[in-house]
Amino acid sequence: MSAKLKHRWSVGHNYLTGITFGKWMTLLAQNGFRVSPAYLHRAAFITAASLPNSAFAAIEKLRHGRAVDRVQIAQPPLFILGHWRSGTTHLHDLLACDRAQFQFANTYRVVNPLTFLTTENLMTRLFSWLVPPKRPMDNMALSFASPQEDEFAPLLMSLCSLYLGISFPARQDHYERQLSFRGVDPAEVAAWKDAFLTFCKKLSLNDGRALLLKSPPHTARIRTILEIFPDARFVHIHRDPYRVFQSQRHFFDTAGWYTYLQRPDLDAIDEGILTRHETMYDAYFEDLPLIPEGRFCELRFDALEADPVGQIRTVYHRLGLDGFDRMRPDLEAYLAGLRGYEKNSFVELDASSRALVASRWRRSFETWGYPT
Repeated sequence: MSAKLKHRWSVGHNYLTGITFGKWMTLLAQNGFRVSPAYLHRAAFITAASLPNSAFAAIEKLRHGRAVDRVQIAQPPLFILGHWRSGTTHLHDLLACDRAQFQFANTYRVVNPLTFLTTENLMTRLFSWLVPPKRPMDNMALSFASPQEDEFAPLLMSLCSLYLGISFPARQDHYERQLSFRGVDPAEVAAWKDAFLTFCKKLSLNDGRALLLKSPPHTARIRTILEIFPDARFVHIHRDPYRVFQSQRHFFDTAGWYTYLQRPDLDAIDEGILTRHETMYDAYFEDLPLIPEGRFCELRFDALEADPVGQIRTVYHRLGLDGFDRMRPDLEAYLAGLRGYEKNSFVELDASSRALVASRWRRSFETWGYPT
């Protein structure tokens, strides 16, 4: 990877613009107020955004706080699990076609978790032009209304997430523990759980449909999720580990650059990718037996790509979900709109990288039948 600071002057694609001033000052203090000079303009932009965020958050708490506290989430949520770049977004988008059964967190809500009940209608109309039509790491469509990964919401509410280690790489080891919550201070886990449940209640305040939630870190948190939602359902998707590794490298050399507030250690990128995979699936395989019978199914990305309608039908069957025939026309219409979509292409991994991935991720190759 190049040592050049890519997208240095950009303030877009940064989830921290949804933070409140108090949380922002706490986060900076936790990191010793160490922001690299190259990124001081980003810190200034986040600070400026945090002030109106705080005002709107106070208004929202006053207007909706009691109602949110009273929300009872009656329908079992469906969680999409899988490593980053394994097809979780594609699966999320396909299942989100069932608007009669599911609701989901969208792009605006996950980066404005404390204010979206108050600000979404106005801000999405005024500032839709700020959202690029495609994600920076691939060609998938993006908008304020797109189904989005929910990890950012409890992050902004609790300051607990491994993603903060991308923004503040000097303390990456501290934040990495919050991937699986193994060995983490129980107070941190409780703060994350409270934030996540509150966000889910806010999504459900005026919407009784089942929550469709997608976040790769949830793959390492099955036990924590079941403590919040004992009746949750799960679908896990996996992909050729070599492709996953290459695509993760690409992510850090594209989208990652928009998030940094400290200069990254580019030489540590590969080791971070390898270690996070191991941490994630150590926790995943340990927790998998905790899921009750009939509440879990697993897909291969290549099978979903080859037969999306058939694979989504399989998800409905294995999880005991109703309504596949009802949603099928919407699913097929969405798939028709994807014609012409071009995936990222990568050069072949060099022999030493292939050997390293095959050795470190051997369990994934063997468990899911991918050749090394």
